Amino acid sequence: MSEFVSGLIRFRRGAWEMLASILIAIGVIMLMQPLALWAYTYSFIVTLTGTVMFIVVSHFPE
Repeated sequence: MSEFVSGLIRFRRGAWEMLASILIAIGVIMLMQPLALWAYTYSFIVTLTGTVMFIVVSHFPE
């Protein structure tokens, strides 16, 4: 866990890519659930944020 936090602080690719992937997964789950309208409403924004974040952090150093 401390490696993950230090990777975030030092802008390393692995930790930020994992965070972006988690955001994408949360956005897809929010899109597919049938119960909460607010989650469906914000699912596209969360997925888009994770996708753009993944593209940006792919240029970070290892």
